[in-house]
Amino acid sequence: MTRRLVELALLIALLAGCSGANGDEAILAHVAATATPVTSTTTSTTTAPTTTTPTTTTSTPTTSTTTTSTTRTTATTTPTPATIAAAPQRPVTQQNYTPFATAGGVVLRHPANRVERIGFHESTLDGAQQLESLPTSAPTLVLEARDRDTVARGAADVMVDPDAEIRAPVTGTVRYSGTYVLYCKYSDDFLVIEPDSHPGWEVKMLHIDGVKVRPGNRVEAGVTVVAPHATRLPFESQVEETSFRPAWPHVHVEIDDPNVPDRPTGPGCP
Repeated sequence: MTRRLVELALLIALLAGCSGANGDEAILAHVAATATPVTSTTTSTTTAPTTTTPTTTTSTPTTSTTTTSTTRTTATTTPTPATIAAAPQRPVTQQNYTPFATAGGVVLRHPANRVERIGFHESTLDGAQQLESLPTSAPTLVLEARDRDTVARGAADVMVDPDAEIRAPVTGTVRYSGTYVLYCKYSDDFLVIEPDSHPGWEVKMLHIDGVKVRPGNRVEAGVTVVAPHATRLPFESQVEETSFRPAWPHVHVEIDDPNVPDRPTGPGCP
């Protein structure tokens, strides 16, 4: 490059000192003689091949962690005390001395206002009347035969609340009352009433404690208190065998025709 500048400077100087065609020719000849051939350098821009490196996008496998929210319902269990089964309740019919049985036009009322059940059985008396249950009766059952050869429902054992007062089962007049010995061993009270609905017949009551009425007294069904409570016998009677425990005492009630003679039942108490 510096060299060309020098040559140009000489050329300018020549131009300044020469004139005419000969001068031009001389300049051209001089330039041609001295000019360094200009090599047309073709700048080959070698573009380095762009190696497109395939970008391997390594996709890190997205582990889709599905967080399963297990909603665990934590039930706070309060320790429940051991449940003690409730004792079964005694089946009791509570009524206002309603009728429970009838025979020959005589209606018998419950002797107490709290009754568990009534067991019908054979009487020892041949004149005992067959009792028919009424709709207002406490639950009833017929007890097994006692080999007495009398009607199966000739007497009723009425299981009553031990604290309940005992009232007259019929309206009428007291014929007999007092104390006797049961089975030649046990002291017990009894009561015999002649009912107004059938004069001549007798309504008999046994197993009452502390009888309060005397012969000749008038009594009214379901009203007159004839004893403070039932007698608690020192043994289990037939009606109590399958009853609730502890067993309630019972009052024996029956309707008898005393005009029917009783057959001998064997020797009495010694």
